[in-house]
Amino acid sequence: MADIHIERKHSLGLLEARKVAFKWAEMAEEKFDMECTYEEGQTEDLVSFTRSGVSGELRVTPDLLELDAKLGFLLGAFKDKIEGEIVKNLDILLAKKSATAKKEPAVKKKPAAK
Repeated sequence: MADIHIERKHSLGLLEARKVAFKWAEMAEEKFDMECTYEEGQTEDLVSFTRSGVSGELRVTPDLLELDAKLGFLLGAFKDKIEGEIVKNLDILLAKKSATAKKEPAVKKKPAAK
């Protein structure tokens, strides 16, 4: 069995990181025929994914995406390619979300009434 461990730090906060993780789960279901379940928590979320020969979790926190996967014997031979594809997809999604967050104007607060 081969293991994959990927960590990606970010500064999106939990709500925006949740959107990235949800998009990743949708992509994994469509592109790789994964079965994903998404569990939202107050301080972190957990995406569990599985298909024949693969199982794992993507942990989502306000400042980190952490993916752990176990590949079965047959898919273990393709570990480097699979890991590279996961890294590429996560990096693309994070880059898009970071770029969007930078473009959005900061919300200005009105001064308190005296």
